[in-house]
Amino acid sequence: MVILIFGAVLLLVLITMAFAAIHIVPPGHRGVSVRMGKVDPLFRGEGMAVITPFVESVVDIPVKQITQSGLAPSFSSDLQTVTVNYDVLYRLPETKVVELYRDYSGDPYSSLIAPRIQESVKKVTAKMRAEDLVKRREDFKLEVLGELRESLGELLQITDFVVTNLDLSAQLEEAIERKVVAEQDALAAKFVLDKARTQGEIKIVEAEAEAKAVRIKGEAIKSSPEVISLEIAQRWNGVAPQAVSVGSESGGANILLPIGVPAPAPTRPAR
Repeated sequence: MVILIFGAVLLLVLITMAFAAIHIVPPGHRGVSVRMGKVDPLFRGEGMAVITPFVESVVDIPVKQITQSGLAPSFSSDLQTVTVNYDVLYRLPETKVVELYRDYSGDPYSSLIAPRIQESVKKVTAKMRAEDLVKRREDFKLEVLGELRESLGELLQITDFVVTNLDLSAQLEEAIERKVVAEQDALAAKFVLDKARTQGEIKIVEAEAEAKAVRIKGEAIKSSPEVISLEIAQRWNGVAPQAVSVGSESGGANILLPIGVPAPAPTRPAR
């Protein structure tokens, strides 16, 4: 009986040790082995890893892309309070997982990335006016991203830095909104003025063209009187004229005589 109990206990211990000697590194992670408080310089890949039970442990470190959100309060160059809401996308290089675990305790975001974000945002914001931060949001984002990548070096891969919102004071937001409305009104007025100026210029060009055409036609008639006869012939509709113009060869006045209209009968004086 004692032998059976001892055998069962031994079997249970062996099974426990067998399970304790196996560690599964999940997908998208790398395993950092810690043996008696000492970090192994070689990481473990995905899948099953055999370890020494009760002596060695494996910490799973993600190497897939991670997204973290946060706030970064700062001051603009015109001393306005600006709070930047952001999303930072980053990735831990697998060649750096052992170094990051050994040299930076806890989550690399809170111990390494977040302080650099605060520093980079304050540095870039201090160089821009609050109004420019709103207008040049993409430029602000790219400059912060560049500062962040430079400060972190090769320890981490910063994929992107997304500005989700810029919180300004209510008074400043109202002032910016009023300025934008005024600028839009000015642009609309300028458009109307430019349109009226363009239409006026078109009318001037049309009038000049018409005057030039009349002048050319007059000069042509003056130099070639037969042009009038040609134009009359082109416009004649085939109906005989009801009157003719008889001119004096001596340069006297022309006389318009009717054609085919009977003359009125002479009237006799009353007796």
